[in-house]
Amino acid sequence: MARTARASVGGLCYHALNRGNRRETVFHKAGDCDAFLDAMGDASARTSMDLFGYRGMPNHFHLILRPQADGDLSRWMQWLLTAHARRYHRHYKTTGHVWQGRFKAFAVEVDEHLVTVLRYVERNPLRADLVVRAEDWRWSSLAAWLGGDGPLWRGELPLRDTQWLGRVNEPLSAGDLKRLRHAVERGAPFGGELWTRATAERLGLESCLRRRGRPKNRPE
Repeated sequence: MARTARASVGGLCYHALNRGNRRETVFHKAGDCDAFLDAMGDASARTSMDLFGYRGMPNHFHLILRPQADGDLSRWMQWLLTAHARRYHRHYKTTGHVWQGRFKAFAVEVDEHLVTVLRYVERNPLRADLVVRAEDWRWSSLAAWLGGDGPLWRGELPLRDTQWLGRVNEPLSAGDLKRLRHAVERGAPFGGELWTRATAERLGLESCLRRRGRPKNRPE
């Protein structure tokens, strides 16, 4: 198995994301976001995928997914990003890279850690000061859930309850944000200690758990 989380194992949940090339805007208007959601549906028709959460922002997106078979995450994401890039070039008469290289992804334990990731994804427009309330952002699984409109939904998990909206609008702790940033930057699994170590070993990602620092001097 390739030593990367993108060589995904079926049955694990993943937080996947990507940005526009050089952090430039990818979603300029409502139609761009709608087209991306349509492409997500087409990708799922080609490669079956459980979708638990999503959020599109002007220059990036976040998805919470569960592939059913090994390698499905890479296949699904590659088709989605390629399809949207082709649509972008046709519509805006452009060429070159639309996305900032390949997508990033890290595995998430299906417990309160997945709840934390979903809160992070659905409240991000609020954290970025784009809306007053998280539910005001249209291109999000939160808005779809509140409106009972989830055409992309598969394999729904009991993550949301009657208190969910209030929880999404509350800031995450500094500790949770720090751990999430580490997971994004290094592709490290996000979960309890035992699960994280076991999953990192399963995916060949043990090096992601080591602290970065200056290399030790070696004897001549």
